[in-house]
Amino acid sequence: MIKILNCLNKNYKIEIRKLIKKRQKGTILKNNIVKKIINDVKRNGDKALIKYERIYSNNNQINLNNKIILKKIKSLDAKVKKSIDIAYSRIFKFHSKQKVHNIFYKDNLDNKLEYKYNPINSVGVYVPGGNAGFPSSVLMNAIPAKIAGVKRIVLVNPKLKGQQNSGVLYAAKKIGIKEIYSIGGAQAIAALAYGTKKIKQVDKIVGPGNIFVSAAKKEVFGDVGIDMIAGPSEITIVADKFSNFNWVAADLIAQAEHDINSQCILISKDKFFIKKVKNSITDQLKDLPRKLIARKSLESNGALINVRSDSQIINIINMLAPEHLELALKNYKDIMNKIKNAGSICLGSYSAMAFADYNAGTNHILPTNLSAKFSSGLSVYDFYKRISYINLTKKGIESLGPSVITLANFEGLEGHAKSIKLRIRRK
Repeated sequence: MIKILNCLNKNYKIEIRKLIKKRQKGTILKNNIVKKIINDVKRNGDKALIKYERIYSNNNQINLNNKIILKKIKSLDAKVKKSIDIAYSRIFKFHSKQKVHNIFYKDNLDNKLEYKYNPINSVGVYVPGGNAGFPSSVLMNAIPAKIAGVKRIVLVNPKLKGQQNSGVLYAAKKIGIKEIYSIGGAQAIAALAYGTKKIKQVDKIVGPGNIFVSAAKKEVFGDVGIDMIAGPSEITIVADKFSNFNWVAADLIAQAEHDINSQCILISKDKFFIKKVKNSITDQLKDLPRKLIARKSLESNGALINVRSDSQIINIINMLAPEHLELALKNYKDIMNKIKNAGSICLGSYSAMAFADYNAGTNHILPTNLSAKFSSGLSVYDFYKRISYINLTKKGIESLGPSVITLANFEGLEGHAKSIKLRIRRK
């Protein structure tokens, strides 16, 4: 079962690096297979797309007509619809607060500088579906795009057991997505990036997926934009003797059931609490439908870390840069502002990350694999481009031009210098 890691000594950082390195080996991207699929779809379009859908999903039909969509939505349980409605409302309200502001600046020489935000024209939303249906991922990806003003949102979602998920379709309809295709994997990413006769290419691709999807997004980046290379789920929980050990165990299991490569870590100064959590994990796994996945994840990548100080806790968290972080502490305010690397942070024992995955209102598309050190979760800002506008006056170029010429010559770019010289009035 999940291992206990003793970090009471001064060399604890070495143990943490080993933990990170071991996990990263299990998430190596499948580039060779993915490159072959992408190049095939790029050359042969729909023919190649359908070929790979048949191979990997036993799927012959990638288009969905409106009758099928309405029929599937009608079959969806009313309680599920209501839950999607609640999540939609909360996610929309929170993301609506993410306002962008154009910048206008005029200096003392009457030079005008502007910075304007424009929504991306078209976005492809990838929603995984090979193992389960995820309407929550539709909401998290597409609502920010809708708020930003993206004109064309395309949804791709693989079938599960030959069927399109009714919850996914309902969430898409609620957002107003009109283009939906039953495709998945690297072939779906290739179709979005390069287009086929059936599917017009998009400008940016967002959304999580399996290792093949992540590799494909990395491969097409540059030809299209992407949100991030999303890896398997991660959670780090910090708890103390006042925490509920059953709740902590359940929160670790909740992320472990995503994928065998998920990483679930507990950090605590209380070794007796750690033992209680370990025993609770064993008990709770017995009745979990996805227990084989969760157990493998916890055995391979999980850790219960015993530390001696708050400074160690802060250092370890900033080293791990976890996607999800729970501070299930009585006095979480003592350390929260010293944590700089995390995708999303839940504060206090009642703030379960599983809740934030659905309808807290924040986004669950978050940076993984240490990328929280330099990036953030998905937001409205990811669906804008920023363009700068420069309007120089005659007085402006004549006053500032000489300094530009000096720098251009210093850098050995005489053509740049000449471009300025020709515009300056001869004296």
